[in-house]
Amino acid sequence: MTKHLIYYITLIILWGTISCSSNENPAAYVPVAPDYSEEAMWHNVMNDKGNGVDVFYVVSTWEFDWRTNDNIISHHADVFNPEHRANMDIEIKKIAAYMADGNNFYSPYYRHISLDTWATLDEDIINQRFHEVAFEDIRNAFEHFKTHYNNGRPFILAGFSQGGKAVVELIKIMPEEMRKRMVAAYVLGYKVTPNDVKQAPWLVAAKDSTDTGVVICYNSVSDVKYIKPVISAPCAMCINPVNWRTDATPAILHDSITITLSPEHNVLVLDGYDGSHLTNILDFLNVGDYHSIEPWEYSECLHKNIKQRIEAYKE
Repeated sequence: MTKHLIYYITLIILWGTISCSSNENPAAYVPVAPDYSEEAMWHNVMNDKGNGVDVFYVVSTWEFDWRTNDNIISHHADVFNPEHRANMDIEIKKIAAYMADGNNFYSPYYRHISLDTWATLDEDIINQRFHEVAFEDIRNAFEHFKTHYNNGRPFILAGFSQGGKAVVELIKIMPEEMRKRMVAAYVLGYKVTPNDVKQAPWLVAAKDSTDTGVVICYNSVSDVKYIKPVISAPCAMCINPVNWRTDATPAILHDSITITLSPEHNVLVLDGYDGSHLTNILDFLNVGDYHSIEPWEYSECLHKNIKQRIEAYKE
């Protein structure tokens, strides 16, 4: 009886082990890390003729989950994949068209987390994948920028969506000596939470068009009921990039769109804007919100403001 009992117990244990193993998802593939000493890992534009500053720009999210040739899923962009870099370039080139006007512009390719990761709406998963891989790249890229490109010059930080998240995290860990050289930080289409400000009180909200060392942050929606927490709430700050006010004074953009800041929700509410052309992203972005327009619809305002803040900093 004892031998038979041991035999059956062993079978049960083995069956349980096999069952558990078969139900486990295979480990996700993490692409090879970039080496930022390689020029191919950067998109740089050198336009400073003597009156500009450096711009460090972090691109947003372009890739969905994808699979390797061995059918292993990946939740991160692969900087060695020409298609992934080309996708990032679409945004970077359009941003450089106005942020690199008179400035030296530096934008690293990095292993950003996938759109599917954001669509989980689980900030624990998002933060784990972001900090373990994507932000490690951004930290390394910024260190290379600081040591080999910037060389003590005034600089601007900017990023859209996931790039905005990276900007917030960079400022949190930035030494005071370097923060003194930061003209401003543009967090486009992402949030600066009350907890972020508690952790780093030097995350100071912009109050007008010319204050420096501050954070410019905003998100756009058609109605406050469409605020997406994973992107824009809770948010501790917001500024209207059309009239550069932080109250509910409305501003008119392109003669037809009324932009009104909601001080209660720290978000921009747009009236007169038709967002029907925006692509629905996995049923969580561009659905009542206007996430995809943040760096583009206000580009003329941002272009002018970057020059204003540089001038104010240098004065």
